[in-house]
Amino acid sequence: MALTFASIDQTVLDTLKPGGKNYWAMILLVFLGLMGGVACWAYQIFVGIGVAGMNNPIHWGTYLINFVFWVGIAHSGTLISAILHLFRAGWRNPIARAAETMTVFAVCTAGLFPFIHLGRVWMVYYMLPFPNQRTLWPNFQSPLMFDVVAISTYLTVSSLFWYTGMLPDLAIIRDRATGLRKKIFTVLAMGWTGEHEVWRHYIRIYLFFAALATPLVISVHSVVSWDFALGIAPGWHTTIFAPYFVAGAIHSGLAMVLTLMIPLRKIFHYEKIITVKVLEAVAKTIIFTGLIVGYAYATEFFIAWYSHNEVEISVFKWRAVGNYRVGFWIMVTCNTIAPLLFFIKKVRTSLVWLFGISILVNIGMWFERFVIIITSVGHDFIPHAWGLYAPTVIEFGIMIGAFCLFFLLYLLFVKHLPSVSMTEMKETLEEGGGHGG
Repeated sequence: MALTFASIDQTVLDTLKPGGKNYWAMILLVFLGLMGGVACWAYQIFVGIGVAGMNNPIHWGTYLINFVFWVGIAHSGTLISAILHLFRAGWRNPIARAAETMTVFAVCTAGLFPFIHLGRVWMVYYMLPFPNQRTLWPNFQSPLMFDVVAISTYLTVSSLFWYTGMLPDLAIIRDRATGLRKKIFTVLAMGWTGEHEVWRHYIRIYLFFAALATPLVISVHSVVSWDFALGIAPGWHTTIFAPYFVAGAIHSGLAMVLTLMIPLRKIFHYEKIITVKVLEAVAKTIIFTGLIVGYAYATEFFIAWYSHNEVEISVFKWRAVGNYRVGFWIMVTCNTIAPLLFFIKKVRTSLVWLFGISILVNIGMWFERFVIIITSVGHDFIPHAWGLYAPTVIEFGIMIGAFCLFFLLYLLFVKHLPSVSMTEMKETLEEGGGHGG
């Protein structure tokens, strides 16, 4: 049975019905995990940053690892929504809304970690760019200040892009709702009438946001990479970091799209909307980004060898065969070898394989950030200052709490707002995008 305008509306609107016991059980589970993370953070604030495993010389730990990880996750939403919208790739339409939502929530999660890493969180007051009683001003030449500007800009544009795309769908819900729900969606729809002139302005502004968000995908993670590349630590001070980080961010973000969309497809009966062909297209893109990431890994080792710099060579040898070799080989295997299985059609069209490999890529990308951050500062220029690092229970608790915060926000979203763009699905249907049953 082929999709129609009415069946698309009904399928999406059915997901907004009150959740059952299983839904509220999941909400309770992730909420408890979030409260555990909050408790760990509160304990760290009262006792001090010493409860974390960071030490001298390794003064960046899981908090910065998770910061870079979540900023990376945030990138695929803009890639799928903005860049593929500009290229008119029809397969993005069923998953664009969920990917945009993932972007907004992932940036919010990432934004917490600099505060957590700060230890005495109230000291952020002295980073604000206005005069204070201690006459301290932020150092605007520091890449850490670049982060604040870039990520706040990215969050603003991504949120506007996300909300703008939802306006026609919010109006559909408003017209079919009653009581308090109707009043809420009347406010959210911002007077949408569906007239020709309104659509004309909507299409223009959506295209504008897509064009504005596209360079942000490149710029934001390039800025994050400068946190490392502008330092002189061996393994960091290299020009490959900006494209390397951007490719890795898109790689991890696409994997997270599969991780979220496959359960969503099953739970909400989106089989006719999020078809296997759509998931297969994401898998093919993951092959491409995985090959770029693998090329970057090889280039790093080549540059170290070609430089004849003993310290650089020592760091990369230590990554491969030293104390953190397990993390290094998990990174290589999960990020570059596992995605190659998608070359096999049976693998990239199997939901079990798609979901499993997406989890592996997410694990691999977390270990990539671990390897980059820990091994360079732990194996610096002076051998007597070398050190090791292991996360503590408090750090793991905060990390689990961050994941639970992300999934809690996502679970609340899919039950209260349209998780698939009805408008864009209808455009694909009109164009004969092949989403029939």
